[in-house]
Formats: sequence, structure tokens, C-alpha cells
Amino acid sequence: MNIIRVRVFNTNYIWFLYNYRGECIIVDPGEAVKVLNILKKLQFKLRAILLTHNHFDHINGVFSLTRYFPKTIVYGPMETKNNGAHCLVSEGDDFVLLQKKFKVINLTGHTLGHIGFYSAPWLFCGDTVFSAGCGKICVGFAQQMYESFLKIKHLPRNTLIFSGHEYTLSNINFAISILPRDQSIIDYCNKIIKLSKNNQPTVPTTVNLERKINPFFCCDNLDIKKSLNLPFNLKEEWQVFSALRNKKDSF
Repeated sequence: MNIIRVRVFNTNYIWFLYNYRGECIIVDPGEAVKVLNILKKLQFKLRAILLTHNHFDHINGVFSLTRYFPKTIVYGPMETKNNGAHCLVSEGDDFVLLQKKFKVINLTGHTLGHIGFYSAPWLFCGDTVFSAGCGKICVGFAQQMYESFLKIKHLPRNTLIFSGHEYTLSNINFAISILPRDQSIIDYCNKIIKLSKNNQPTVPTTVNLERKINPFFCCDNLDIKKSLNLPFNLKEEWQVFSALRNKKDSF
């Protein structure tokens, strides 16, 4: 199985998974025209669509794509029921597509019904984790998003994280503002600056890397508490996570 990255709406990524037969799966198609052009050019046969949540920039192409490919199976959380998903899935569900097993993980926080799709070593996490950062908490709660991060943090370290957006440069600048002397973050920032200058993508990332450079994965770090002016004896890590997210919202 191979993966193609397609950028739309300036920062969004649509992910194509395809096999040697030209059968493909599409994750979070926020628009249809570019997707249809690629399907036609590469002569791909669309078999399934995976939706992580119900925001328009992730689901807007579904109805157009299923008109062209009416046999396409659309998987998504309950919140995507009115956005074209007819196979509703949640935590613990699994299914096989193109001879590859996918497991559904609830990743609540960005939205109340947000999910991710895990097929080792790949995780399609929508707007939950971005490299060096965290998705906005739109209608969920900080504690929920923190718990979603814990699920991802404890996946195998070689897990490849396929995020829904290209936000790494902004995120790593924020990370440096929180941990200005962290050498891993400094080195990663230098790498991201070079990639961004050449208009190169910075995702997928890995669980192993994010555990080192993403402050939202490091809520037990005393330097983060100090940077946020939080008491060192604060026991609830989700509260550190919440303070970090609030700081990022105004960064």
C-alpha cells in the first residue's frame, strides 16, 4: 500500500491510500475537483472514504465523489451521518479495506465525535495532533483532548502520524516560546524552517519524534509548568495541557 499527499485550501491535507491494482481509499476529502482529477489521471478506482470529523474542510467533497463512485463505502463517526457517512464507527470498531486492517480510535476534543483510523504503522488523526502542536478545542473539552493525546502517545513509537493540516512552522515557533532551551525543539525548528522555505511538507511525523518536540505530549515537564506560571505541585496533567492550549490560542 502506498500513500499520496494532496494539499487543498492552503493548509489541508487529503490522503490517498492505494494498492498495485489501482484501488484507493481517501481520508478527509474536503474538496472533490482535485481529487477527481487525480483519480482520473492515475486511473484509480475509489473503494472507500474515511472521515475523522464533520468540519466542512474534511467532508465537503464526499457527495460529489460518491456521485461519481456510487459503490464507495464512507466510514465516519456519528457526527458525519448527515455528511455522507453511511458506515458509522467508533472506538474499538475495526474493518478491512484493500487487505489492510483499520482500527477506530475515539479522539475527542477538536469535536465531540472526532475519531482516528489506525492501521499499523499509520495513524490518520484528522485535527487532533499536528507536528509540534495540537488541534483547536472547538466543541470538546481540554481534558478530552488530553486523553486523546495519551492514546496516541502510547501507540508504537514508529507510528506515522498523518495530520489533517500543515501547521508545523507555527507550532514549532510556539514550542520554542515555551521551551526556548530545548535542543531537540531548536534542531527541529531549524529543519522546519528549511522545509518551509522550499515549500516542502513536514508531515507525516512520528510518535517518537512528537514525544520529543511536541509540548502537548510533555505535560509532566516542570519547565513547561514554569513557563506557564503554573504551580509545580499541580497534579492533573490535563490542566497543564489546557493551559498550553489556551496559550497557543493567543500566540
